[in-house]
Amino acid sequence: MPYLESIKVFVRVVELGSITSGGRDQRLTPAVASKRIKELETKLGTRLLNRTTRKLVPTEAGRVFYEHARSVVSALEDAEASLAGFEGRPRGTIRVTAPLGVGRRIIAPLVPRFCDLFPEVDIRLRLSDRRVDMFEDEQDVAFFLGTPQDSTLKMRKIADCPRLLCATPDYLARHGTPRTPQDLLDSGQNCLLLRFPRSPEYFWVLDTPDGPQKLEVAGRFDADTHDVLLDWALDGRGIAMKPRFEVARHLETGTLVEILPDTPPQPAVFGCLYPHRKLQDPKIQRFLDYMVRHCRAAMDRA
Repeated sequence: MPYLESIKVFVRVVELGSITSGGRDQRLTPAVASKRIKELETKLGTRLLNRTTRKLVPTEAGRVFYEHARSVVSALEDAEASLAGFEGRPRGTIRVTAPLGVGRRIIAPLVPRFCDLFPEVDIRLRLSDRRVDMFEDEQDVAFFLGTPQDSTLKMRKIADCPRLLCATPDYLARHGTPRTPQDLLDSGQNCLLLRFPRSPEYFWVLDTPDGPQKLEVAGRFDADTHDVLLDWALDGRGIAMKPRFEVARHLETGTLVEILPDTPPQPAVFGCLYPHRKLQDPKIQRFLDYMVRHCRAAMDRA
């Protein structure tokens, strides 16, 4: 068993790029994780990892061993899932990723409640507004808010999520309130944009009486996190496109004002993605059923 546990630690260290992150993923201290790696190298009689100035990278031997070790760990997880199904008792670890805003407001509060119902299940939640490669990052479930891109994955739709454009009254007093979609392209307007490395060219699509209208809007600054855009909007720095549920309370208090309500942005899809084979895992089935049901309820209350 120590040998197998050391293999699991090694796999996660390679995938996450550091002893600390890989150990944390396996609920180990950095010291224990480092010891497991050294024990594995001693048993195999070769160095598996090299340190660079930024992170750990596998040696040539480490890369070869990792490819086989990852298959072993995946097969073991599938075997444990099959046993759990036979016993009718979900158990094991579920790796979940979600966008930051919806993850903090809707997904994260539901995770402890799910674990209360199934005490033998552990959840590893990672929040990021960047697009995640589920296979490369070894994720079991990925929540998304927008349009799913990967057709090789199964999808469960949770809800259509209306979006809107908004800004503070102070910003609109200084820059003028857009009356038509074309007004967003005025050089005096500052549109707050979500951008990150390898993201597609950013644009907004509004629903108009003549059909969808694509606008290549611009702004003086952008961020890779939706919550930063909301903070900037609340500070009177520009116009943001946000899901209605995220800004509902700000609209009620008048802190933010909806812009162009007759030509709103196209709604986003709120849903989750997972690999086909994961649905055979009882803990994934239970998690998906629970989250879809309770996410819908949370969206209705927002």
